[in-house]
Amino acid sequence: MSKTNAGRFFEDYSIGQVIEHAVPRTMSGGERSLYHALYPARHALHSSDDFARDCGLHEAPLDDLILFHMVFGKTVPDISLNAVANLGYAEGRFLKPVYLGDTLSARSEVIGLKENSNGKTGIVWVRTTGEDQFGGPILSYVRWVMVRKRDLTAAAPETVIPDLSGSVSPADLVVPEGLSFEKYNFIHAGESHRMSDYEVGEQIDHVDGVTIEEAEHMMATRLWQNTAKVHFDSTARPDGRRLIYGGHVISMARALSFNGLANAQMIVGLNGGAHANPCFSGDTITAWSEVLDKAETDAPGIGAIRLRLVAQRSGATAFSLKGDDGKYLPDVFLDLDYWALMPL
Repeated sequence: MSKTNAGRFFEDYSIGQVIEHAVPRTMSGGERSLYHALYPARHALHSSDDFARDCGLHEAPLDDLILFHMVFGKTVPDISLNAVANLGYAEGRFLKPVYLGDTLSARSEVIGLKENSNGKTGIVWVRTTGEDQFGGPILSYVRWVMVRKRDLTAAAPETVIPDLSGSVSPADLVVPEGLSFEKYNFIHAGESHRMSDYEVGEQIDHVDGVTIEEAEHMMATRLWQNTAKVHFDSTARPDGRRLIYGGHVISMARALSFNGLANAQMIVGLNGGAHANPCFSGDTITAWSEVLDKAETDAPGIGAIRLRLVAQRSGATAFSLKGDDGKYLPDVFLDLDYWALMPL
């Protein structure tokens, strides 16, 4: 009997199956330091204990996307080790801040299955929940991946496509207990723009760009304990190129969005997302955002702003997303729809 793990294939999943993911991870200042070294991340709430205390928290929480990547990475050996592509996200909610010393674990439930017409692959939908050391949920989201079949003669499962919300309702967003922006320091945050300064439909070119480096990408992906072969093994793809982890693009674009959205401090909802085209080492990423919606919260001085974040290849026309055929333009890497907390 083999002692090694070849990963699950499409026929290994069933509706309602719950998978407990291995290797809990205790968070330290190392994760924060490496994250800020890998990406130009500068949002003040995640950078300064003093700023966080002025906002009602006892210290700076870890960057929201650290939590996302860490939980996502734990799912890879069980969900996407044999994936062809990670297709999308929905119904994501950040439920509780994570601080230094907290330990994260993850579990996933299979909520959808559909074999593709080629009979070689199928789509698997899972709802993943990240938990802290007390068993409390800190993050929940749905993602779907295209996974290879091991046995092409295996019978197709009954098709179940989950009914997913197009967006997270503002009423379902969780504002961390005690968080208040009544004493918000705009000088320390880096920009003076509050939520009332943004209009729905407004588009923001974030100006800056970052060239993706092979070594940095692989260091980041190892940091999240993401074992997907396509990110490390140059023989895993027919073209011999290592695919840049989509989360690396998400974090790079989010960090670039600081220039123009410095006060979008915390991500609290993930409405949807698509990795539109593959990204490779040597590509230079630029980013732009569009304001999709705004909502008030019950927390003092805090609003929620819904943003579309687009990462694209440098030189592409800003604010261009899809062609006349409805397909993403070839220079678009990422289309992400999320809610963030911002001073009113």
